[in-house]
Amino acid sequence: MAGDPVAEKAAASVLKRAVELDTARRFTESLVYYQEGLQLLMEAIKANGQDENRRTELRKRAKSYMSRAEFLKKHIENEKEAGKYHEKIEISANSTGHSYQKVLGRFLDEYVTKVEIEDPYVRSTHQVYNLLRLSELLVGSCRNLQSIFLLTGKESGNQQDMLDELKQSLAKRKVVLTVEYSNTLHDREIRLDNGWIIKIGRGLDYFRPPEGKFSLGYCDYDLRPCHATTVDIFHSSKVRSVSNK
Repeated sequence: MAGDPVAEKAAASVLKRAVELDTARRFTESLVYYQEGLQLLMEAIKANGQDENRRTELRKRAKSYMSRAEFLKKHIENEKEAGKYHEKIEISANSTGHSYQKVLGRFLDEYVTKVEIEDPYVRSTHQVYNLLRLSELLVGSCRNLQSIFLLTGKESGNQQDMLDELKQSLAKRKVVLTVEYSNTLHDREIRLDNGWIIKIGRGLDYFRPPEGKFSLGYCDYDLRPCHATTVDIFHSSKVRSVSNK
């Protein structure tokens, strides 16, 4: 049985990215890539059938990457338990590939029941669309999601109507959206009740406007260029809640 060079090439590409992220200390992202790359590598091993020399070589490579992935997983857990975990991501101007899924999707799981968002600028139409995109991701990724709390700035116009429409749509999925307003809010962060805290320097509004309604990036945020911003990721066993004052 011939080997599968496509599977090997795909595994090598994904694992190369895992190492790059590992080197940049973006450990949670790196772990996702290690896991995906290892799965591809296992498929390549199976595809090599009777070529025992090649299988041995690929197994050796897989063992090395698996060892590093297990180390990272333990490191992340230890840092989380100690309340010391911090990961920093720099998003450069005009770069792509930074959708909400890419930035925080790996932290969304069945343990998330409540999400709190502080962002002073969920006011204009495109900013409420950003919240809608994030809400879609939350509903699709967190099967036990019960509530979303938003603290933002108040704007005259149709802000209230847009948020009310989103509130009604979420209610059909049994998710309660609560909105409160503050004129002194400056912080921008997303808190998940599984302990993860994501602070984005520009808040949800870090994407550049699309060139047009029929341009790439209008729907797929991974294809949309970004403004320069920083993402800081923390973990705390005691996530501060602003909705239960």
